[in-house]
Amino acid sequence: MKQFTMNGTPDSPFLSRFAEGMKQQFLSEGYYYVEEPEDPVQMVFHFIRPENPRPFRRKAQATFVISIIEAFHTSGPTLKEAYPYLIRSLSNHLIYICHHRSGTDVCFLTPEQGFYKVSYQPEEETSFYERIFKRLEPLASSQLVIDNEFYQDLPESLWDGDETAAKLSLAGQRLDRMNLLPAPFPIQDYLNPRDMRHLKKLYGIGGLSYGNLSSRKDQNSFWMSASGADKANLKKIGQDILLVKGYEANSKAIQLSVPANLIPNRVSVDAIEHWMIYAEHPDIGAIIHIHAWMDGVKATEINYPCGTIELAKTVSELIKQEAEPARAVIGLKNHGLTITGPDLEDIFERIEERVIPQVPMS
Repeated sequence: MKQFTMNGTPDSPFLSRFAEGMKQQFLSEGYYYVEEPEDPVQMVFHFIRPENPRPFRRKAQATFVISIIEAFHTSGPTLKEAYPYLIRSLSNHLIYICHHRSGTDVCFLTPEQGFYKVSYQPEEETSFYERIFKRLEPLASSQLVIDNEFYQDLPESLWDGDETAAKLSLAGQRLDRMNLLPAPFPIQDYLNPRDMRHLKKLYGIGGLSYGNLSSRKDQNSFWMSASGADKANLKKIGQDILLVKGYEANSKAIQLSVPANLIPNRVSVDAIEHWMIYAEHPDIGAIIHIHAWMDGVKATEINYPCGTIELAKTVSELIKQEAEPARAVIGLKNHGLTITGPDLEDIFERIEERVIPQVPMS
């Protein structure tokens, strides 16, 4: 059963109308509204206030939280003004309703800095809610693969890595020299020091660094950067770089082989995507994901969240359709690029002079 609820108070005429419009739209599409869900609910519309954007208390990680906030007569770039509210409210998505002299824009933000907007026209209110539903529903209904199963069975001879892991570390440094870390825009200009500390604590990291990279070790396993790890400083096996050895479909968990002498970190949330790509294409030896763009690339039609089966299947299918899957460049809508290659060096040779820092938003 597809359930949703609303939390917080829509404390303006526009927000009240918006809340009721979204409620009726989701009900008409087969969703069930619950006042106080006993079980973890699939999706929450969470109304927050600028002076105190408190998070919604999730009962399960799979709950998709969409925070909603209203602003008037903003003067600076919308992304810069809105992004801190996304972080402070610990949301999967932020709807930033911005009223200005010429009308109202409803802007959508994701943690990966995806950003797009829908203009509100009172005479088109019905189609307005339909458009928002089509944007949000595929994201809210997607299935996350975020669980990790750790096995302390990594041979001691690999506790310091191998040649492939060493090349992964060098590739992270190369991304840093390309000015793609922590992200292809100055995130420190978007968040104040308190918010930066909050973000780093949220993702359990010492250095903020978006994107990820991996390199095949053998037919059944690959090395991959850890979740939130500083890609410019990948050093320790089991904490900065992990060996992915399997995927358990029943429990939707990534299986990792780690050293017995440490407490491991989680692997990148995109591990399921890399797993599917390697499994289907034995000639692919490396994958890099960056929050940047290149002209003329084929892209996904829906901006599925990172770490979802839907995103993994979509990207894997687009790679399969390429003339040369082992050397593909696939755009992730409002997000970035996934690039395959026979090895890491091949990927850098193909993209280094073509990367555009700004991801187009639509």
